[in-house]
Amino acid sequence: MSSSDRGSRRESEPRLAAEVAPANRFAEQPQFVTLGWGEVSALLVRPPDAKAMLALAHGAGAGIGHAFMSDLAQRLASAGVASFRYHFPYMEARALSGRRRPPDRPHVLVETVRAAVAKARRLAEGAPLFAGGKSMGGRMSSTAAAESPLEGVRGIIFFGFPLHPAGRPGIERAAHLSAVSVPMLFLQGTRDNLAELELLRPVCEELGGTATLHVIEGADHAFHVLKRSGRTDADVAEELAVRSANWAGDIR
Repeated sequence: MSSSDRGSRRESEPRLAAEVAPANRFAEQPQFVTLGWGEVSALLVRPPDAKAMLALAHGAGAGIGHAFMSDLAQRLASAGVASFRYHFPYMEARALSGRRRPPDRPHVLVETVRAAVAKARRLAEGAPLFAGGKSMGGRMSSTAAAESPLEGVRGIIFFGFPLHPAGRPGIERAAHLSAVSVPMLFLQGTRDNLAELELLRPVCEELGGTATLHVIEGADHAFHVLKRSGRTDADVAEELAVRSANWAGDIR
């Protein structure tokens, strides 16, 4: 296993402030994703007349029920984007046992992405399909797309691309991005300790028209902002959802 893969185990999902509690205005419909050795849980949130569907993977440290994931799904739905968020096998096992487990090996994560995207495509009801996720979930989505295009996926959205482990700047984790053939949206905070912007900007520039970088002032890797910034976590969450929906709407 490469150093970047080992580093993914240390990607954290700090708790969000209580003010970002999910609104739960749209129903969460329990679903599942079938894998070669069993099933993992998933949740579908679909607004009326959805203009896009996003297969949404969680980060390394928190699953589909985390406040950030639930709130994001609600805000995406308010912006007209359906979401299909799903567990990776290690997180499914953690949810069942209550015991922490390290992330699965990369090939298992990638296989899960492919199966989840296929399920989301069937549930999309003709809406344009996108893939992505929070931190590790986004990186595994692009890794899968780099190995072989994800059928039907028009673009990939990164809610905090984990460019490097905290305190260990580097760009090795971005090496696969040049093999991704669909547009990519990078949503990154200026205080993200897993993606120094002076490293990420050149990566996006080298990708050319394939990559769009949207910088969120004052946000960290969990998209938390300090009180002195004059903004709230809810403001940032809304920006994430609206920017994602607008970008998806521009992809043809």
